[in-house]
Amino acid sequence: MTTPNKTPPGADPKQLERTGTVREIGSQAVWSLSSCKPGFGVDQLRDDNLETYWQSDGSQPHLVNIQFRRKTTVKTLCIYADYKSDESYTPSKISVRVGNNFHNLQEIRQLELVEPSGWIHVPLTDNHKKPTRTFMIQIAVLANHQNGRDTHMRQIKIYTPVEESSIGKFPRCTTIDFTMYRSIR
Repeated sequence: MTTPNKTPPGADPKQLERTGTVREIGSQAVWSLSSCKPGFGVDQLRDDNLETYWQSDGSQPHLVNIQFRRKTTVKTLCIYADYKSDESYTPSKISVRVGNNFHNLQEIRQLELVEPSGWIHVPLTDNHKKPTRTFMIQIAVLANHQNGRDTHMRQIKIYTPVEESSIGKFPRCTTIDFTMYRSIR
């Protein structure tokens, strides 16, 4: 029997932002969790600190719900997981679902993770690499390593493409100093 390869880490999402092609939009959403231990909730999941984490407290699947106030274009989901620190709390199978609300979520990705250590980049695009437009994203942890019960996720980031506006295609306007012109009456 062969051992599956470990899940390779992706680049730090801040590098994606520095390219100017995407921006993080997690702060525009309302976040909720299926469960959490006190002091290990949404705040820790979104605090930009890789030492903190969300810890679920209940039966699987463990859910992270991300709801936007308006239909939003999303391109990439980044999840930070660390098997060396979290062992049996580390997700091994994740489902990513999108939809208008809880009642019509559709799975668009299912991931099998093998001892991940770092950022996992999940494209939220269709077969033509077109970003998804949605009101809601749900991340479901379906299984953990070593059959662990509760899960840890250290960070989640959501990115939208930065689109070039039509204004940006015109030459920049310069300010005219009108003091050198005489008024005509």
